Amino acid sequence: MTTDATATAEKAGPGLRTVVVASAAGTAFEWYDFFIFGSLTTIIARHFYADVGEATSYILALLTFGVGFVVRPLGALVFGWFGDRTGRKTTFLVTITLMGLATVAIGLLPDYGQIGILAPILLLTMRVLQGFALGGEYGGAAIYVAEHAPPEKRGGLTGWIQTTAAFGLIGALTVILVTRAILGTEAFDAWGWRIPFVISSLLLGVSLWIRLKLNESPAYVQMEAEGGARRAPLREAFLTWKNGRFVLIALFGIMVAQGAVWYCGYFYTRFFMERVLRVDVALVDQMVLAITVASAGLYVFFGWLSDRVGRKPVMLFGMILALVAFFPGFHALTRAANPALAEAQISAPVTVVADPATCAVQFDPVGKTAFASSCDLAKSVLANAGISYDNADAPVGSLAVVRIGETTIDSVEGAGLDKVALKAARTDVDSRIRAALHTAGYPEAADPARMNLPLVFGILMIFMVAATAVYGPQAAALVELFPTRVRYTAMSLPYNVGTGWVGGLLPAASFALVAWSGNIYFGLWYSVIFTAIAVVVSLIWLPETRGRDLNTIGD
Repeated sequence: MTTDATATAEKAGPGLRTVVVASAAGTAFEWYDFFIFGSLTTIIARHFYADVGEATSYILALLTFGVGFVVRPLGALVFGWFGDRTGRKTTFLVTITLMGLATVAIGLLPDYGQIGILAPILLLTMRVLQGFALGGEYGGAAIYVAEHAPPEKRGGLTGWIQTTAAFGLIGALTVILVTRAILGTEAFDAWGWRIPFVISSLLLGVSLWIRLKLNESPAYVQMEAEGGARRAPLREAFLTWKNGRFVLIALFGIMVAQGAVWYCGYFYTRFFMERVLRVDVALVDQMVLAITVASAGLYVFFGWLSDRVGRKPVMLFGMILALVAFFPGFHALTRAANPALAEAQISAPVTVVADPATCAVQFDPVGKTAFASSCDLAKSVLANAGISYDNADAPVGSLAVVRIGETTIDSVEGAGLDKVALKAARTDVDSRIRAALHTAGYPEAADPARMNLPLVFGILMIFMVAATAVYGPQAAALVELFPTRVRYTAMSLPYNVGTGWVGGLLPAASFALVAWSGNIYFGLWYSVIFTAIAVVVSLIWLPETRGRDLNTIGD
């Protein structure tokens, strides 16, 4: 009966190529939706967080971006349970619809100037819905392809699901670049940024049409025929040691590395070039698009390679490459993209000399901190300018000073001043520090004429190789850890905790670390620590899963 049921499903269902294309197309659309927000963070910060400082508004926009990732594990639990009880196809039809509608809504939201505090609240709500939907999307698509694929081709075929992240980013950046080119930068920043979000309505229709043609996966059909369906996927996945230990191994041995390596390579490098290195936004978009196109095929390649040498060695290669490249790579990126900044950091290092008790972290998520002390006034200028600085202690009660090379700039004590006087003091400190920075050779923006674009491309590609080596075999490795009856639930949670919490919060957390330390490279420790944890866990506890029979796992 089992064989007959499976054969019937396979006969009635679409071909393997159709399965891969349909699953990948829908997932690429959802990644497109998610990447639009990440690519337009700077503009969104200005429209929805208009009454806080520049540095704070940027980090708030990154946190709003990150919130979409934070709720992904909840979506994974809900849709994972749904997918294990009712089937894969229905589940990812629901996820793609919810994702698409939330994305279109972001493009239609009024901004802060129109409705005040309600604007960021509505924006946050839409990001929550996006993250909730994406939490259930990936697991469904990856499992659907894996359960159709022959064991010897599972890594390469699921690699197409992994490459949808690249396709989604390519689509998002292409639409943004074309729209900006047609409208001009001023019009795009004012209102044209909404167009890429609204275009999602067309892509949603196409994606739904494609997915409606699919049938249920053979493995799920077989499980149903054997009477093993609809048990308790949440309890079986997480409250039994047989499956629960692999959930932990998947999280700490695979997914935290994917969150740290992939999101650093794709997102933090972008934000670093834009925010710290002051590279023109359009040029950053072009560079990210170029490396995304160049690296798109690597997901499939590393998935294919894992079919031959194993999932574990390929993923470990990516993790170790990233660990080696993080700090040297970002230092090299500074020298290649903004050589004037690199030169100034060497010839005229910046130091803030202040009483530590008067210094606050240059991040205020609620916009209530005045940052009025002499230390805060000085550091806020440097933080907003993306300047790296060291800290030195001064005697208690002394006025903060900023040393730029051999030049010393006295700050002003703003505590106790009224709003008008404090604004004047802040303007005075800002103008004097920025003038001294200019004299010392610190550029206001990266000079395109001095950029070594081939070297920038090469550095970014190193991070892409690491990211794709980790990500390419990942879907097959996760699917092969769990039995069919709990597969959707069990793999979706660690995936979305790793990508959602570790990866999604990486840009905001890394920039908050920079704001805390004053060192523009200090935020990399976030990626280093999580990647190192994954290397240790993978080496010791992660089993090799290549070629497993998905129907007999757990027997």
